[in-house]
Amino acid sequence: MSARDPQALFDHRQVRRAFSRAAPGYDAAAALQRAVEAQLLESLDYYRLQHEDAVPARVVDVGSGLGRGAAAMRKRWPKAQVLALDVALPMLREGRQREGWHPLRRGIDRVCADARALPLADGGVDVLFSNLCLQWVEDLPAVFAGFRRVLRPGGLLMVSTFGQDTLFELRTAFAGADAVPHVSPFTTLAQFGDALVHAGFRDPVIDRDLATTHYETLPGLMRELRALGATNALQSRRQTLTGKARFACAADAYAREFGEARGLPATWETITAMAWAPPTGAPIREAGAEIATFPASKIPIRRR
Repeated sequence: MSARDPQALFDHRQVRRAFSRAAPGYDAAAALQRAVEAQLLESLDYYRLQHEDAVPARVVDVGSGLGRGAAAMRKRWPKAQVLALDVALPMLREGRQREGWHPLRRGIDRVCADARALPLADGGVDVLFSNLCLQWVEDLPAVFAGFRRVLRPGGLLMVSTFGQDTLFELRTAFAGADAVPHVSPFTTLAQFGDALVHAGFRDPVIDRDLATTHYETLPGLMRELRALGATNALQSRRQTLTGKARFACAADAYAREFGEARGLPATWETITAMAWAPPTGAPIREAGAEIATFPASKIPIRRR
């Protein structure tokens, strides 16, 4: 899909620009991202259990940012080839600059590429890891099909994304002040599970978690989102700055409807999933049914 595609939900050039600008200060602002990443990394133990202590030959961190996940996988599997793939070249450069004081980041191959079009050979990846990258993708089934293509049969997929309840307070506050959307629509659990099953992944398990952060003011929340690269990248976004009157109206609505003693709450719904790549050539449907042995609605969902 072209970055200039007028039918796309996101302006992918803006996504790349936002994360490129955020690279120098990203790590300092990414506390929630690190927590979700740690949860995903813990679940990599399942690879050893499934493959009887076998070591993966190649692992890929898609949407790697500064490469913390890639470094953790290199520590876990020092003999594996580790690829850190990100759409923002400054993120990859920033990660490489830190190699001097972070030995675990040495020996990581960095690739500037889009998760929607992985420049990897078919069936060459044992573990595909992706932390909080997929919320910038409008076509989950297509991306999961790409993930399935590059994974070896029996390869492990570990992914996370933000769910539909994320930043609902911010979305609500701006809805009363401006007809133009300011917050991305996030996937639902059902959509995420359906996309995994449609791509042919086996035995998916999904976790759902809710976290809340607090801010003294709406500008404080917006500054953190910019520091994370999580700015408004919708094609339908306003192409000029939000006026002071509209912003003040949104701030008043936020405080009036959601304000607490601790400040303004911001909800983050995270969805994490683990699934396994099917055998080579396995059809998405087999004997009239999904190759997963249960419909997407029956995928185990563990709410924390």
